Amino acid sequence: MILDKSLKEALFTCSILVQKKMSDLLILEESQDSHLLEAMRYSALSEGKRLRPFLLITCANLFGAPTISSLNAAAAIEFVHTYSLIHDDLPAMDNDDFRRGNLTSHKKFDEATAILAGDALLTYAFEILSSAKTHEDPLIRCELIKILSRSSGFRGMVSGQMIDIENKNKKITKEKIANIHRLKTGELFMASCEMGAVIGKASNEDKKHLKYFAHDLGLLFQIKDDILDYKGIKRGKTDIDEITKPKNSDNISIVHTIGIEAANQQIELLCDQSKTHLKYFGHKARILNELIDYVSLRSS
Repeated sequence: MILDKSLKEALFTCSILVQKKMSDLLILEESQDSHLLEAMRYSALSEGKRLRPFLLITCANLFGAPTISSLNAAAAIEFVHTYSLIHDDLPAMDNDDFRRGNLTSHKKFDEATAILAGDALLTYAFEILSSAKTHEDPLIRCELIKILSRSSGFRGMVSGQMIDIENKNKKITKEKIANIHRLKTGELFMASCEMGAVIGKASNEDKKHLKYFAHDLGLLFQIKDDILDYKGIKRGKTDIDEITKPKNSDNISIVHTIGIEAANQQIELLCDQSKTHLKYFGHKARILNELIDYVSLRSS
């Protein structure tokens, strides 16, 4: 159980287990195109924090579901996250050459391959969730599919990406920026917690508290990213790339709207709020409380 470990041990264990599960799910079969699968594996198996799978597994553990019962769903949500990163990096979107210290998919392969690799990871996620290997109860499988499709589609992450594109280089309110962050980042955080709760057969009241926690954690994560960008800390890009490569436009940043001091105050506020939501679960939520501090204090 993840809950029995320190946060550092739990994150490491989760990362290893999810990495192994994703690799197993991306095994070449005779009918598959090896070039496409290579591109899918290249992005999906690159280094990452795996916070969304961690949230899903930890929330399932919170209600007594063993880690092994959550691995398929955890891999599925990470595949959706990876698809979004592949497409975000494309020239028509953020036009990035590096991701997590490596060449982005369209630079390693080509634009068409990157698009198709992202498409394939997205659709494969729902095939995984529909499998009896993910959960023996078909109603739970349907609920997992519903949650992930809603949060990643036009009501969630994709909507946030569209609003972000429409407002590039525009001066917008902090409330609108917060909404973009909620959709682009927070929706998958909330889906991770809700899916874990569903696997653990949690009550509606349990789910409500976890949803509020995940909402605030998602905003906290994105504001911290904005602060790190503002301070010039490069996350997965080379310095020369940041200096020389022309960008389509700058991403929306809360720091540029409200200032670094106010952004840091928002970090403190969101830390307090997210921990307040977890008080409902008592000591069982220890590792999630530690995760809040980890996200707020991280340096990369």
